[in-house]
Amino acid sequence: MEKDAEIIEITSLDHPGVEVYSSLTEAQLRSRLSPEKSIFIAESPKVIKVALEAGYSPVSLLCEKRHISGDAAEIISLCGSVPVYTGTRELLASLTGYTLTRGVLCAMKRPVLKTIPEICSGASRLAVIDGVSDTTNIGAIFRSAAALGVDGVLLTPTSCDPLNRRSVRVSMGSVFLVPWTWIDSPLQSLHQYGFKTVALALTERSLPIDSPLLEIEPKLALILGTEGDGLARDVIEDADFTARIPMSHNVDSLNVAAASAVAFWQLRKNKS
Repeated sequence: MEKDAEIIEITSLDHPGVEVYSSLTEAQLRSRLSPEKSIFIAESPKVIKVALEAGYSPVSLLCEKRHISGDAAEIISLCGSVPVYTGTRELLASLTGYTLTRGVLCAMKRPVLKTIPEICSGASRLAVIDGVSDTTNIGAIFRSAAALGVDGVLLTPTSCDPLNRRSVRVSMGSVFLVPWTWIDSPLQSLHQYGFKTVALALTERSLPIDSPLLEIEPKLALILGTEGDGLARDVIEDADFTARIPMSHNVDSLNVAAASAVAFWQLRKNKS
């Protein structure tokens, strides 16, 4: 029988075990610890529940005292015997540097990422995030990908970590629902898995996003670039297609997160 959670009330910011919520940066959570012990932080009961249901393993919880028998009660029960550090709202805010969303954080083990062949196997629509470093945009792209039937997400090394705390929160836990991994090889390598690449960019040769030439392709990898600079010229030139979303009122483009939602919807598989 699984043990109940261990409730540990803290009264200071240097209590052993809470450093993951305060003194370690996002980069340190990934690299300072050994790979098998690397963790990330999920925020709010709803997001934490999505992660738990997706098979992610909790390490500990940080919870406002008043939420233990309230908003966080179900989460605490689902997490089993992991330690639950608790204290006043003011103490926890001074510990983390911000007021906790719905009063609870969860440190979770990072998963072993799938390989590119595993993600491509059986997939027909992929999102490739190239150099997008804004955490909010990453979270929003993942939320659209999950909602609109994207089978997997590949990120170049210059992109933001999807398990960044803010990305996870903005995605409402969608980062746990869509398989993803990093891609170091040239994007043309996706050809070996049967994919045609589509760079979302404004060029003279860009096709409208609703072009029949795109819709008849059985496997598409949609390449999304950062705002401002957009995709690098060599990425655009090497893509099989370049596509744009037609604009009105002299607006030149959409935010990358908004553009991803339009593209995912327009080029979704099995439209019928």
